[in-house]
Amino acid sequence: MSCQPRRNGFTFPRPAACDQNVNFTRQLETLLVRYGIGAALAVALGVVMLELDNLKPKLVEPSYDLPFLGRPVPPPTEVVMVLMDEISHRELKQPFNTSWDRAIFGQLVERLTAERARAVVFDMDFTDPHPTKPEGDARFAQAIKANGKVILSADYILTPEGSPSVSRAIDILIDPAAAWGFDQFVADQDFMARRHLHVPPHPDADDFSSMTWQTANLLAPPGTMKREDRLTERWFNYYGPPGTIPGVSIYLALETNNFCPSDFFSNKVVFIGGSVKTHFSGERKDEYRTPFTKKGQFIAGIEVQATEFLNLLHHDWLTRFSPRTEFLFILFAGLLFGVGLAWFRPLAATGIALLGMTFITALAYYLFWRQRIWFPWLVIVAAQIPIALLWSILYNSLSAYIQNKLLEQSLGLYLSPKQVQRILKEPGLRQPGGSKQVVSILFSDIAGFSRISEQLDPQELVQLLNAYYEKTIRCIHQTDGTIVDIIGDAIFAIWNAPELQPDHQKKMLEAALAFQQNVTQFNGKQGGLALRTRVGLHTGEVVVGNVGSTEHFDYTAIGENVNLASRLEGLNKQLGTDVLMTRAAISPAGGDWLLRPVGKFQFKGFENYVEVIEFVVIAGTPESARPWLESFAVALAELGNKNFDAAETGFKRTLELRADDGPSNFYLKQIADLRTHTLTENWAGEISLKEK
Repeated sequence: MSCQPRRNGFTFPRPAACDQNVNFTRQLETLLVRYGIGAALAVALGVVMLELDNLKPKLVEPSYDLPFLGRPVPPPTEVVMVLMDEISHRELKQPFNTSWDRAIFGQLVERLTAERARAVVFDMDFTDPHPTKPEGDARFAQAIKANGKVILSADYILTPEGSPSVSRAIDILIDPAAAWGFDQFVADQDFMARRHLHVPPHPDADDFSSMTWQTANLLAPPGTMKREDRLTERWFNYYGPPGTIPGVSIYLALETNNFCPSDFFSNKVVFIGGSVKTHFSGERKDEYRTPFTKKGQFIAGIEVQATEFLNLLHHDWLTRFSPRTEFLFILFAGLLFGVGLAWFRPLAATGIALLGMTFITALAYYLFWRQRIWFPWLVIVAAQIPIALLWSILYNSLSAYIQNKLLEQSLGLYLSPKQVQRILKEPGLRQPGGSKQVVSILFSDIAGFSRISEQLDPQELVQLLNAYYEKTIRCIHQTDGTIVDIIGDAIFAIWNAPELQPDHQKKMLEAALAFQQNVTQFNGKQGGLALRTRVGLHTGEVVVGNVGSTEHFDYTAIGENVNLASRLEGLNKQLGTDVLMTRAAISPAGGDWLLRPVGKFQFKGFENYVEVIEFVVIAGTPESARPWLESFAVALAELGNKNFDAAETGFKRTLELRADDGPSNFYLKQIADLRTHTLTENWAGEISLKEK
């Protein structure tokens, strides 16, 4: 079922429905599609990126990594490293694949004790006595005892049965140590340690603590390192690229020299560990990546240990929003951008999306740099906003395409294909407003349409009109005319607007001629009721433009000249003609037209008389019409000279030559009436019309 409104000009359509409930349902469906799908896509993608472990390296982990770059952080000064690097292996003649002589470590601790180092942390295993040099173990143990602040490492392991266990240093070394703790990290798939690990991930391992926690607990003010705080989630706060924490090779650190002056270790926490690159797949991996390392670059685990300790010492580790907060953040962002971007056209939506990305990025960096808080902001910036923008562009582009197609179909009812394409390319022509413009105007209707409509049922009448319009509308479109209005059986069309046409009068006359020829053919094929079309033509200045409200506007023409064209069409009924026009409608370029002046008329509502010309459409050659045209012209001239007898004779002569000449019959009736009236001295054959 459809509802066809009265067509008043060609309308640039907006969605409408005949029934309020249908309209509400359609609007609701449109809103759900436009905004619901965008929001659902953005929220779903955000949740998936946030929750799936195999997707976290894509956007979640980089959200942690990126803000480190470019951050101004002063390098730490409380920690130095002593590195068991490759050159130290060679210089000290120590093996790569077995234990070092522990007397070397004893000598190093003795120097650190002498220089008053705050603490000494060994990131290496001493789980077995030295196989050949037990005296080195004794010297090392003596140095540990003398120092009093040495922390040793241990390995947290799971037994084959699944219970937790710790592999720690031998008793001779661990007994004099100030503390010991496990040295493992939680490394992600990309070998980056991002989270602190101070309690092993096993319910029965709560008695164990990390080596860095034990060190911080030893040095921090009493009461600040609470045991239960070990379970607090902390994230590494790296201070810079590899080498930010100062380090020295162990062979240089054993004695005071140019590379390691006497005050190098004073009041510092010294971390001692290996710094040898891994060469074989079977070797233990003690190398890690940080946000500052390039692809394929690693740093030694000892530097990561030192960083973790500094985070605890300074209380400047990073924190992350709770899972619930992050979920709400992702949900809000998905709804905001999924709904918001769909509201705007592609260009505006792209600009807003870029602003949104910039704001979220700035917020992430502010929280990271100033508040030491991070969250998976790249999920919003690189996933949710792009998918919402993509949907916005897709929906609005598809919607615009459909609207253009609907508009093209709608305009195609009123305009020629060439005009349709121009209006689609120039949206300014669709803007509300009007302007004065000289146009050529055509009015037409079907003679006796009321009688015809009474003889047909509605379905037959609609079919008849559809077939009729197929013929007549094509005549206007072929001459690039604009159909302004179709009301029942009447057509209102103009030329020279909205597109300027220098030969608009000629185009209008061509359309009128094609009108009559096509209707004649139509009547011949119809074989039933004949439809006679009456046409009025005029050229003059009118106001043309889009008239209406913000919800509905029509392209139309308004003015006295429009009314005059309509009066001309109506005058056909009285004169018995088919096409009447004013002299202004005659094409300046000329043409092969057969025109006959039929007199001057004063239309009801108009002050001045208008010279009316018949556009004669006949079968045969113009030469065959010459006798009756000349006879009518002589009779009309005699009428203007008040020679009624001669005029009457001339009009009767015209009827003898052309039996159905409507204007001759009209004037014969007028002469009988004129003889009963007293005419003014300057009367020259003008006729005042009492009907519209």
